[in-house]
Amino acid sequence: MSSTPMEPDPTSTQAFGAIGVPVEPDVPSVGISAQDRAAIAALPAGTALLLVQQGPTAGARFLLDSAETTVGRHPRADIFLDDVTVSRKHAVFTALPAGGFSVRDQGSLNGTYVNRQRVEQVALRAGDEVQIGKYRMTYHPAPQRAAQ
Repeated sequence: MSSTPMEPDPTSTQAFGAIGVPVEPDVPSVGISAQDRAAIAALPAGTALLLVQQGPTAGARFLLDSAETTVGRHPRADIFLDDVTVSRKHAVFTALPAGGFSVRDQGSLNGTYVNRQRVEQVALRAGDEVQIGKYRMTYHPAPQRAAQ
């Protein structure tokens, strides 16, 4: 028995957004808990959240809410990643004038990767995977809200 063009495809999937909740269509929701989705939806404008997907602190969240956020194995780093695969002064996240953040490697030994590509500096997009040493984190900017 063959399907006619009018019959729905039982193998397809459709996603519906909730009314009044901003939707980021390019952000994969696989592996993101309901609590993490709620935290992302509640982010204030001009901030972002890094969710640790893999590494010694999987499940941790790091808020990006400053003009610059340092990352490294040094105890004074804003984001302290305690592992030998992370340099003492590994990378820095910088707020961009137009919104969002970029990540810049600070001459680390093992490099900084975005979406599995080694980078010196790159502007981040929603859902990007940032790897610093053994830590793999996904980047989630605050949702765009319509002006009231």
